[in-house]
Amino acid sequence: MTNICLKVSYDGTNFSGFQLQAGNIPTIQGALEAALNRIYRQPVRITAAGRTDAGVHALGQVVNYPAPFYIPVDKIPRAINSLVPREIVVWEAEKRSARFHARFSARKKFYSYTLDRAPFPRVMKRRYTWHCPFSLDLGAMAEGASLLGGRHDFSAFRARGSSTGSPVKTLHRVLVINLPDQQLLRFTFEGEGFLYKMVRLMVGSLIRVGRGRLRPVDLAEALAGRQPGAV
Repeated sequence: MTNICLKVSYDGTNFSGFQLQAGNIPTIQGALEAALNRIYRQPVRITAAGRTDAGVHALGQVVNYPAPFYIPVDKIPRAINSLVPREIVVWEAEKRSARFHARFSARKKFYSYTLDRAPFPRVMKRRYTWHCPFSLDLGAMAEGASLLGGRHDFSAFRARGSSTGSPVKTLHRVLVINLPDQQLLRFTFEGEGFLYKMVRLMVGSLIRVGRGRLRPVDLAEALAGRQPGAV
């Protein structure tokens, strides 16, 4: 079998996350596997670099699967795109070695979270931003973001329902990027992996810092386990 790697973008608004679920629940994995099953006329299971939650979007999700038989890789994206909902687009396919595994071969993962800072919500941005017109102390938020970087036990930023895996993760970089001309504020997180809803919880805590409801040092205290409920 040929190991095929796909790069996928999707608007996750109408999906219950990436991972396949029981019942007739729409997921990204379910839509992709349904398309592959039709193309190869047999069940095909994909593996993803990571699982996104309900309503989360992706620009470059990486997946791989063992192709039951040969199809030219340049024809695979068009074949899949003709069968999946229009919110999903496969924009690259390539052959990889048998050792390649989308999850275990991943070196870094990137998440971004964007705030709409306009006085009123902007209709065309509502799916991709969170409206937050409040006054924010960007300096304090940047300080708090810098404290999140590094290798820590992120149990304080772990939502209920997380897997039982280790809460110790490494964040290589956390940035707060102000885009005043666009009235946007963007958070970017670069790390080896993330816990369930970890990014949302970190963003929420940084916003509380920006509004003066937390101190930047409170985030460090939470990471150290001294005030786990502070965030």
